[in-house]
Amino acid sequence: MQKGMHTDTERCVRAVQSKDARFDGWFFTAVVTTGIYCRPSCPVVAPKPQNMRFYPSAAACQQAGFRACKRCRPDTSPGSPEWNQRADLVARAMRLIADGVVDREGVPGLAARLGYSTRQIERQLLAELGAGPLALARAQRAQAARLLIETTPLPMADIAFAAGFASIRTFNDTVREVFALSPTDLRARAPRSNPGTPGTPGGTVGALTLRLPFRAPLNPDNLFGHLAATAVPGVEEWRDGAYRRTLRLPYGHGIVALTPQPDHIACRLTLSDLRDLTVAISRCRRMLDLDADPVAIDDQLRTDPLLAPLVDKAPGRRVPRTVDEAEFAVRAVLGQQVSTAAARTHAARLVTAHGEQIDDPEGGLTHLFPAPEALASVDPESLAMPRTRRTTFTTLVRQLADGEVRLGPDSDWPQTRARLLALPGFGPWTVDVIAMRALGDPDAFLPTDLGIRRAAQELGLPSTPAALTARATAWRPWRAYAVQYLWATDSHPINFLPV
Repeated sequence: MQKGMHTDTERCVRAVQSKDARFDGWFFTAVVTTGIYCRPSCPVVAPKPQNMRFYPSAAACQQAGFRACKRCRPDTSPGSPEWNQRADLVARAMRLIADGVVDREGVPGLAARLGYSTRQIERQLLAELGAGPLALARAQRAQAARLLIETTPLPMADIAFAAGFASIRTFNDTVREVFALSPTDLRARAPRSNPGTPGTPGGTVGALTLRLPFRAPLNPDNLFGHLAATAVPGVEEWRDGAYRRTLRLPYGHGIVALTPQPDHIACRLTLSDLRDLTVAISRCRRMLDLDADPVAIDDQLRTDPLLAPLVDKAPGRRVPRTVDEAEFAVRAVLGQQVSTAAARTHAARLVTAHGEQIDDPEGGLTHLFPAPEALASVDPESLAMPRTRRTTFTTLVRQLADGEVRLGPDSDWPQTRARLLALPGFGPWTVDVIAMRALGDPDAFLPTDLGIRRAAQELGLPSTPAALTARATAWRPWRAYAVQYLWATDSHPINFLPV
């Protein structure tokens, strides 16, 4: 699959006719005779090719006057893999829109974060996605509204503002236009059998139960195993088959429980402010790498005959990422040259001393991970680590707090790498692990990592960093996924779902 796939009419028609779910999110099919748009895998009888029109985004379909299909619900498709594998202006803009920046700061705020004019951003998004930032944010608000309408008993006025609409009238008009139903009718059609939904027996007030879709296959072992094995006490835990953690969000905080299922990730969200819904979902999807295209990734890695058996044995590995880029960078420094257990201990001490306390009636979570501003005031002498690492830690948190180093979804990957490498105590391993798990660079590689070198030697791959890097050229642009397959040859707990 490739950029601009919606322009390849013949290929899109074949995907629709075969109802291939791998293409969901890559493009959308609008049907001129019915006025609706669908995902490629829609189960209804495929329309005639001459009646199909293909668009790169749901927003473009809506802008062209098409309504969402009530059967396949195209707004719930996995997101396009494009935005997680690219670092250009359009990809960075899409990540920021998913993080709610347009709703909170408007298009001028989006432009300011990216360092471009609003006109340049409008032009590039229209050229590639057929819709500008306002239309893309509107489509996201419509999806958030549908989720709240169908999964909560909240009054419609509360839902309108929680989803990001400026007025109830705009909320009503948008829902009718996108879903061809009024908000009341949309709620009436929603299933009532979910025991975890607020307002029903067994539900918790303020909790939302959602299904996060992904492209199959998805191997949960290293994904959830890594998150659970490195979990910071008080901030993260594995409980009753779910990875749970606290979330620092723009309007408040939240707690999420994520449980792997065969065809989706079960997501239970408790938010202090429902306006954070779309941001929380976006960050959870990003942490679990749910918008990846595992077929394309695995096919590329299989071209190496020494990697192919690892891929065939357990296809669909994802890169475990993060919901908070600054938090991960701090934890990467705490974990330099120490064991996983020691890194957790260092992080737990910081959390207890400087994290914001929260209540968790359903588990054992107690704190938000401290923000860089809180950590910038930490007395270096209170840190139980070597002096050189204390210097690394204090320099990083100060630059994060001052905005000198930016690690959000708008990060320019090459520029951020260069700034991190300039910090004292930051070598290639630390920079690349942050690039892989915080920035989301799918091609980040760790040739100096001891586990990678050991796995390479056992497989017959070159084990010196320079030779392994040369061999890994054939794995590009998916070297971060090759790292997951190589790590998985070890018996470390990060590679296994907790019992």
